[in-house]
Amino acid sequence: MRRWGSPAPGYAGLIAALALLGACDKAGDEPDTVEVPLAKPVAVASNGPAAQDAGATPMEERIARLGLLNKRNNVSEEIELKPGEARDIGPVTIRLSACERTAPWELPQEVGAFVQVDIRENAGAAPVRVFSGWLFRESPSLNVVEHPIYDVWVKDCTMAFPGEAAPPASPAPRPSPAPRPSPAPEPATR
Repeated sequence: MRRWGSPAPGYAGLIAALALLGACDKAGDEPDTVEVPLAKPVAVASNGPAAQDAGATPMEERIARLGLLNKRNNVSEEIELKPGEARDIGPVTIRLSACERTAPWELPQEVGAFVQVDIRENAGAAPVRVFSGWLFRESPSLNVVEHPIYDVWVKDCTMAFPGEAAPPASPAPRPSPAPRPSPAPEPATR
């Protein structure tokens, strides 16, 4: 039977090991750190956003391609805007504040735009803001323009980063190959 205050059978070895570790720490007089004099500043590579955006296309020169769908008549339009621009399409006003895409060396590749959508329900009515926020091409369900008639989504953001030859363009449709004439049947031999 064990008494209160006495260690359990396996704990005696643990307590002894902890006591030895405590004694080992006090044995050496050497410092844990080594001082290194720096004669001149050393450039350090940074992975922060400021280092990656340095040299990227300035915000005012970027171009966002957005899609607008009228769900009543199934008509969609493609809209190109620069940050700070707004466009009226019927009763819908779309305003672009910013557009971004990840650098080519980052994964996953994503494209986003900060968009504000205002809609005039009636001809004489003041516009009502139905959406203000970031829309992402790769995650369209993350932020959604919740309106029964209109939908807005991001298609692309044209911008370049240092080291890129040219801003990535949307892939051009490949021309369909010309139909080949069917080969002439070979004569049967007997």
